[in-house]
Amino acid sequence: MINATQLRRGMILKIDDELYKVLETTHVTPGKGQALMQTKLRKLRDQTLHDYRFRSKDKVEQAYLEEIEMEYLYQEGEHYIFMNLENYEQPKLDEETIGSAVNYLIPNVVFTIEMYEGKPVGINPPLTIELKVIKTAPFLKGATQTASNKPATLETGITINVPQFISKGDIIRIDTRDDKYLERVKK
Repeated sequence: MINATQLRRGMILKIDDELYKVLETTHVTPGKGQALMQTKLRKLRDQTLHDYRFRSKDKVEQAYLEEIEMEYLYQEGEHYIFMNLENYEQPKLDEETIGSAVNYLIPNVVFTIEMYEGKPVGINPPLTIELKVIKTAPFLKGATQTASNKPATLETGITINVPQFISKGDIIRIDTRDDKYLERVKK
């Protein structure tokens, strides 16, 4: 247990048997009364945002997550099969645990799985990933003169904005933090 005044960005907290990641903290000292810690938390189970206030004398339970690198293998029904690169175990993860990382699930890509007490609670994709464009609008003549983008659907089903010169069949590199196009990959 730690004091609420010791909360820092990136910490994992256990509140009412749920795990939360601290996104922001602000120490508030009103003119009257006790100091507060105003926090913005993300629930790891369903990725929802919560604003939470702690009194400065409150005690908070800090949780420690183990990060394990696992390779995505394939989908089996509603479960996604990964392989632990250390001991070759193959855990099944559901879509709720994977969250928005489901947009980057292609075989043989290594993900970082966050474990708490031996159970997976979150997944982090690599910072960049290469995906194939399966559908996009045709090239518009004269569009190179303006910095216009067009939507493109990638092999995992995610749709992002790409430059006009990208066409169906191209392989592009995207930033998984904000789903942004980075560059076209040379074939």
